Amino acid sequence: MQALKCVLVGDGNVGKTSLMKTYKEKCFPETNIPTVFDSIKVTMQVDEKNYDLTVYDTAGQEAYDRLRPLTYPQTDVFLMCFSLVSRASYENVRLKWLPELKHHCRDVPIVLVGTKLDMRDENSTKDDALMNGDRDENIAGKTISSQQGDSLKKDVGALFYVECSAKTQTSTRDVFESAIRAVITPSKRKRREFGCALV
Repeated sequence: MQALKCVLVGDGNVGKTSLMKTYKEKCFPETNIPTVFDSIKVTMQVDEKNYDLTVYDTAGQEAYDRLRPLTYPQTDVFLMCFSLVSRASYENVRLKWLPELKHHCRDVPIVLVGTKLDMRDENSTKDDALMNGDRDENIAGKTISSQQGDSLKKDVGALFYVECSAKTQTSTRDVFESAIRAVITPSKRKRREFGCALV
C-alpha cells in the first residue's frame, strides 16, 4: 500500500481542522479549537488501489509562519484552503500561501479547496436580497463563486479545485481523493521526484 503525506494550509478559521476531523470521524466538531499542529491517518481506495494518506493540519495564523514549514519536508501534495465566505482568505491564497509553498516546496502538487460551501449557499439567498435593494454590508461581495474558484485554480497552478462543506459533509471525500489523484496523475510523477525540502 502506498503511503502519502498531505498537508493542509490556509488562513486560520477557514475550516481546515473541521474538514480533516469530519472526514476521519464522520461527525462535524461542534467546538472550534485553533490548531497549532495535528494529523490523522486514513486509508482510501482510489481506482481499486489502497493508499495510506497521512493528513497534517497546520496553523494559518501569522504567529506560526516560522514553525509551519517544519511540516513541509517529504510532502506529496498540499491542500490549499480558503473559505468561500471570506474574500480575505481567497486573496491570501495568491498573496501568502502560494509564495510560501513555492519558496519551500516548488514542485509539490496543489489541490485548491473552497471550504464552508454550506455558508456560501446560505448567503446566496441574502445576496439575492441585496440585489433587490436590501442592505447587509457583512455579506456584500464576500462570497466566492465557483467561477472565481476555478479562475484561482488556474492562477496558482493547482491540479484540482474542490468546493466542500465539513458541516454537511458535502464533497469531503472528493477533497482527499483529489489529493491522491494529484500525486498519482502520470504527468505529475516526474515533479514529485524533487520532493519538498526546507530551504
